[in-house]
Amino acid sequence: MSIYNQTLLNDAGILHLEGASVVIAYTEWNDFIVNELVAGCERSLDQYKTKFTKAVVPGAFELPFACRQIWEQTKGTGSQPSAIIAFGCVIRGETPHFDYVCKAVTDGILQLNLELPVPVIFGILTVDNIEQAKDRLGGAHGHKGEEAALTALKMISFQRQLARI
Repeated sequence: MSIYNQTLLNDAGILHLEGASVVIAYTEWNDFIVNELVAGCERSLDQYKTKFTKAVVPGAFELPFACRQIWEQTKGTGSQPSAIIAFGCVIRGETPHFDYVCKAVTDGILQLNLELPVPVIFGILTVDNIEQAKDRLGGAHGHKGEEAALTALKMISFQRQLARI
């Protein structure tokens, strides 16, 4: 396991989670991979007793729109999420479609992080093949669903610590 993964997997920095909630936005496309990302995320959120809801969209390209709509629809209701996690899996094919989708979803999630008052966690696997995706579901590269949950919790804690300054 890399130093990065060892650092990310520990729970240092996860503080002040009272009342925290997360929305998990995920894709139907490549569901045999994405569903395991979501399951790992749920396990980690349950471990920290963090409430979550889920929203499903067709593919990765739709994730930035869905995340924005989740925020807009909950704004002012008192039930806004403390963080949003976006999960998808884009597997390289024979055409440049992979490049366009990966760039669009990456840019979209980045833009949301700059505009929304809550973190949007990038949980999209961009892989060359199914084996690489499986390696990121508890294999050689850790479990990216669990890591995304921990990242969300750390960012919620970070934001709450900033509010106390």
